[in-house]
Amino acid sequence: AIIVGSMGLAASANIDPTGENPSMFEPVHGSAPDITGQGIANPLAAILSATMMLEHLELSRAAGAIHDAVAALLASDGPRTPDIGGRHTTSDVGEAIAAIVDAGAAA
Repeated sequence: AIIVGSMGLAASANIDPTGENPSMFEPVHGSAPDITGQGIANPLAAILSATMMLEHLELSRAAGAIHDAVAALLASDGPRTPDIGGRHTTSDVGEAIAAIVDAGAAA
């Protein structure tokens, strides 16, 4: 998380390579109960964890679209949560990602 700049950007997966048990995908920071309801949690780790799950489920196209949306948002002047120097809310960032994915799907 230090290397990428924030716990809010660190995705993780616990994968059973045998396939006998379910795998789990979540942000490194977990549910962040200390900031629940404040609208300041960075949703990108949860979103990137979802892309890992989609890859695991062999849904590479969907995973790629979401991953590309996160990359595009971070490369732009788009909304940022406070942990990475912004003043936007969790919802603002999530909605921006959804809009980028929707725009890509429409193209």
